[in-house]
Amino acid sequence: MSKITAAIAGVGGWVPEDVLTNHDLEKMVETNNEWIVTRTGISERRILKVEGAGTSYIAIKAIQDLLSKTKTNVLDIELIICCTTTPDFVFPATANLIAAELGCTNAWGYDLQAACSGFLYGLSTGSQFIETGKYKKVLVVGADKMSSIINYQDRATCIIFGDGGGVALLEPNHEGLGIQDFQLHSDGNGAPYLHMKAGGSRKPASHESIDAREHAVFQEGATVFKFAVTNMSDVTTKLMERNGLTSEDLSWFVPHQANRRIIEAVANRLNVPIEKVIINIQKYGNTTNGTLPLCLWEFEKQFKKGDKVVLSAFGGGFTWGALYMKWAY
Repeated sequence: MSKITAAIAGVGGWVPEDVLTNHDLEKMVETNNEWIVTRTGISERRILKVEGAGTSYIAIKAIQDLLSKTKTNVLDIELIICCTTTPDFVFPATANLIAAELGCTNAWGYDLQAACSGFLYGLSTGSQFIETGKYKKVLVVGADKMSSIINYQDRATCIIFGDGGGVALLEPNHEGLGIQDFQLHSDGNGAPYLHMKAGGSRKPASHESIDAREHAVFQEGATVFKFAVTNMSDVTTKLMERNGLTSEDLSWFVPHQANRRIIEAVANRLNVPIEKVIINIQKYGNTTNGTLPLCLWEFEKQFKKGDKVVLSAFGGGFTWGALYMKWAY
């Protein structure tokens, strides 16, 4: 038998209809369009305003898009990995809510939290269930309702984040396509620079924590920028070298959409021409776990079977990694 690899057999995505532009933010906080575009590359982001809707709502919309395109039966789905930083609840898992809403009665699932690197962690984890032959259809979701944990009086963070998400269907491949290799890292010493201060077991919600706006993203931008550029560049370089890849060999580079300047700096260090770099941050901002699947979803028609694609991400805490795949369809 030929070696089984885990390949993406289809992608889906969804973003809310409501748009929050830089000009809208000018009315909410002390900032301006030129400043935001120059420093982040973001012009607008989407905000989920449906009453009572959480991250599962975004994920379900994205999965429905995928199921429709791939003609996949919900009863054939065996595992759902939901990569998110903004679960609907502390428990039950958002993956379980997704499965129930869609009628995936033959699937089990769990949530995976690795901040903005979550979707990479999820693809890497999901691929193991395929490669061992245990499962044939695994959904890896990357979605976040970041507006639920943003302080719209903090101009350092409210200009960056948006809501949205996507999903990839992993299936077995016998042609040598799909996920070839990955390298993942984490370092909790980075926690002070990008975190949420309250809401967990260490500091449960209280009047004091709410009044102090501690249930929102805190970021020390300059430090995060430096670590993101260095670590994304280093891990991607090592992964490419390990697989004998040069920038000329690469068909597409798909980086986490955190900041346009980070994306350009990493691409420059890798010597990858900007024409090969997938970028849509200008429209959606940083959707955390949603950025990579939204890139795959939006640019799906530009990918060709056999294309050599490298994904790279960096997240709070810190987490980072890179994944190399050969596009399978």
